[in-house]
Amino acid sequence: MSSYLKALEANKPKRGRKRTAETVKARLSKIDAEMRDADALNMLNLRQERLDLQNELSTMGQKSDLRSLEADFIKAAKGYSQRKGITYGVWRQSGVAPEVLKKAGISR
Repeated sequence: MSSYLKALEANKPKRGRKRTAETVKARLSKIDAEMRDADALNMLNLRQERLDLQNELSTMGQKSDLRSLEADFIKAAKGYSQRKGITYGVWRQSGVAPEVLKKAGISR
């Protein structure tokens, strides 16, 4: 169930132009150049941005098998919801589509 929610979050449409490996690499190069003259606070922020971009670059092109994860979610979600008191609305706020909840037997 956790894997499905993570995959939904990772595949959630983001605002703005989609980044490519090339644009990420270009920004990493700029960060390296900016670090040469950065003060301590800017260096801290640049290091974090560099780490975030390196992580993003390493996961680019890796697609989750969302169908398989969704099928596993559908099998487990109703029982989990009943045991933990998770409502339809909370699942929706977490990004689970109404049709997936319907297949799982979770209603409003």
